[in-house]
Amino acid sequence: MSGEIIRIVLLSALAVLLVAAAVTDIRARIISNRLNLAIALLAPLYWLASGIPAWPDMALQVGMGIGMFGIFAALFALGMMGGGDVKLLAAVALWFPWQALGFLLLLMSVVGGVVTLVTVVHHRMNRRLGQPEIPYGVAISFAAMWLVGERIIYHFA
Repeated sequence: MSGEIIRIVLLSALAVLLVAAAVTDIRARIISNRLNLAIALLAPLYWLASGIPAWPDMALQVGMGIGMFGIFAALFALGMMGGGDVKLLAAVALWFPWQALGFLLLLMSVVGGVVTLVTVVHHRMNRRLGQPEIPYGVAISFAAMWLVGERIIYHFA
């Protein structure tokens, strides 16, 4: 298989894993560590298929993953984000260049706002007690799938 076909297959696998993350986050408010690990471990295969050099590009991808984990782990420590969401975001950061990550964060924030509103309204309509748990993995997955879709579509354009 050529590198382009392998890239498409890996991006498709990422999309399937992102859908699984969103669905499990909606159903149980949990994103599996195995799911996050699979996303993270497929990224180096994508780098190789894309032909990016080990230095500095692959090192930069690892650095962005670590940086995203650090920033969002701080939000987790403040009770503003779930642990699975933090790991999902760090794993997804391994897949995209920094420019795309900026767009991912912007789109994730907008979608996350909508998810939060829908969750709060649903929580109140059902007269549940306590704070609602926001399935933020949905917003992360949606934003990442947008980027995956762009890469697949631009491949054929």
